[in-house]
Amino acid sequence: MDLPIVVGVDGSEPSLRAVDWAADEAALRGASLRLVYASLWERYEGAALADDLGRSSEQIRVQDIVETAARRAHGRHADLKISTDTLPEEPEYTLVRESRHASLLVTGTRGRSGIAEALLGSVSLTVAGHAHCPMVVVRGSHDNQPGTHGRIVVGVGERPTTPAAVRFACDEARLRGAALDAVRAWRCPAHETTDHPLLVGEPARMHEQQAVEVLEKAPRDVPADVEAHRRTVEGHTRDVLVAASRDADLLVVGAERHHRHFGLQLGRVAHGVLHHSACPVAIAPERE
Repeated sequence: MDLPIVVGVDGSEPSLRAVDWAADEAALRGASLRLVYASLWERYEGAALADDLGRSSEQIRVQDIVETAARRAHGRHADLKISTDTLPEEPEYTLVRESRHASLLVTGTRGRSGIAEALLGSVSLTVAGHAHCPMVVVRGSHDNQPGTHGRIVVGVGERPTTPAAVRFACDEARLRGAALDAVRAWRCPAHETTDHPLLVGEPARMHEQQAVEVLEKAPRDVPADVEAHRRTVEGHTRDVLVAASRDADLLVVGAERHHRHFGLQLGRVAHGVLHHSACPVAIAPERE
């Protein structure tokens, strides 16, 4: 059974940009689109309003939100198969559950107001740390001209033998006809530097070579019709990937998922790029 692309919506401009991105992605994949609104507000207040109004204002507002999102998606791709749902639940709980039956989960970065922005930011981070399928947080300004750079960037970590991020990036590059840029950051620890004139540069060359070796093992199975590039860059991984995102259509990183571990399973690099990337960020879960 084909799994849908699920989008978390709340009526904010960032969430509508996420709908745009997800609609384009669904059209590329030939997938259906599922729009989900989740909030506890109606659970706590809806019954009291219903006594006075016969129908809560929250119900009316929520229906407007999902209908507006559906019209926006259909406006971009008239043939998309779209379903909607509104649920009186914690959004984190709902979206993580939805990710069990989705090919991709998509959210925006912020909500409708200052308070809501902080809340939705925490929702996106929490869901990114627990989602069962790949998740995209739509950063930047996705407009009516997606794919302007023709470049997908994937950060290659320490364990190229579990390349969920690389596989996802390869698929995206192929779908979009884009180039794949596999990036590995490296640094020479300060305690390994030396002032001896015969040894200057040796530690740095060793760490750079290790990065090259890791990078060579990662994108081994890139499809023949995907243009792939590998490069190592000196610096902190987060800073290197954020810099690479400035001329990319999508930045892909992995996040390890540990069995029976219930805390936030989102590494420092993924956490950092979610806050600072100039383009949408895909988090691909790596199972231990």
